Amino acid sequence: MGRMFGTDGVRGIANTELTVELAIKIGRAAAHVLASSKTSKRAKILIGKDTRVSSDMLQNALVAGICSYGADAYVLGTIPTPAVALLVKKYEADAGIMISASHNPVEFNGIKLFNKDGFKLKDSIEDEIEELVRSGENLYPFITGADLGRVIYLDKALDDYIDYIAESVSISDCGLNVVLDCSNGSASATAEKLFKKLGANITLLSAEPDGININKNCGSTNLEPLKAFMKKGGYDIGLAFDGDADRCLAVDEKGNEVDGDRIIALFAWYLKKEGRLNEDTAVVTVMSNLGFFEFADKYGINAISAKVGDRYVLEKMLEGGYNLGGEQSGHIILSEYATTGDGQMTGAFLLKILMESGDSLSSLAGIMEKYPQVMRNVTVKNEDKAKLDTDKEIAAVIAEASEELKKCGRVLVRASGTEPLIRIMIEGKNLEDIERLADKIASVIEERIEK
Repeated sequence: MGRMFGTDGVRGIANTELTVELAIKIGRAAAHVLASSKTSKRAKILIGKDTRVSSDMLQNALVAGICSYGADAYVLGTIPTPAVALLVKKYEADAGIMISASHNPVEFNGIKLFNKDGFKLKDSIEDEIEELVRSGENLYPFITGADLGRVIYLDKALDDYIDYIAESVSISDCGLNVVLDCSNGSASATAEKLFKKLGANITLLSAEPDGININKNCGSTNLEPLKAFMKKGGYDIGLAFDGDADRCLAVDEKGNEVDGDRIIALFAWYLKKEGRLNEDTAVVTVMSNLGFFEFADKYGINAISAKVGDRYVLEKMLEGGYNLGGEQSGHIILSEYATTGDGQMTGAFLLKILMESGDSLSSLAGIMEKYPQVMRNVTVKNEDKAKLDTDKEIAAVIAEASEELKKCGRVLVRASGTEPLIRIMIEGKNLEDIERLADKIASVIEERIEK
């Protein structure tokens, strides 16, 4: 059996892979591991969720597990993932749990855990929780009577989170015309109020969640509706979030995408100009566009690459004391303000730069040129992902593509940490060539892994 925890918590199809029974066990094990230091008072665990239909079911199961262990469950309701990370520390809780499968379709869900300082758990702590889940319920004490945990509902959580972002970016009455695509997810509960508080004129897209429309043809995973809307004219910036609002991508006033690499470049340029970019360094990932590294060289910025996953970006940031990092997908970490990727903090910071510069987003985003980049995804069973590292024919076709591109491009093939996919990314100067090579690698992987 493979590892339960991926790069972003436990994730799977709700009610078949991520079951109620498993959620109860995770709740009990998390309470045991993350709240075991409490001696003088009852342990306190926060729980937030996104808008998908299975989130209530899993929330109730987690609450049952936590309370049965003797810890109190503080329910935040529908809220962004980064809000849970923030509020764990603000409310002096022992841990935080977010129920979300982020950008994934509605049939998936996930459980993300945060420690008392608002950081995602280290692999070793996840392994300890996983071992307890797999070992059985007889490891835990049977709590009864007054020692059982209680459920407390925190109605002020959304306002506390919104106020924190507004105070952090310190702008008001910005007067910008902003379109917000909330992906029918967690941002639907916070984005309108937040950006109005910043003084923006707001137009909402995909902000009417019904439990099943989360991430459906909208948000950061599908920018086409937002691009089309922006092309109507009259808007300064479009912001697209994913299901749990820890990602943000932008669309400029002309309807062109501004991806995570360009956002990080813009933030690095701004922070360096302000003398606030620690060590003149930005942390990105191996998926980041070659154009970002050319931008970094031009502006005297040190670009450090991490493995894919915002947790690995943050690890590099903490190791070096850096305050900016992120991913092409829109996970941007401004560690001066947050312990994890925060889509709405990212969007608010973009508004701050637009307002202070007086320039258009299209002009500012031109600070970085992009190499053509193509992506292919091959669906595989999770247990078959390991074949990627052992199959000689797959290795050979990847090596051939890398040799053809040489110094004018690169090939990256990896197993997804959150989905049953093999991801292929090829970058180079000639779009036709890299599309051909990506299709060839995908074909070989499909053939070999199916055997």
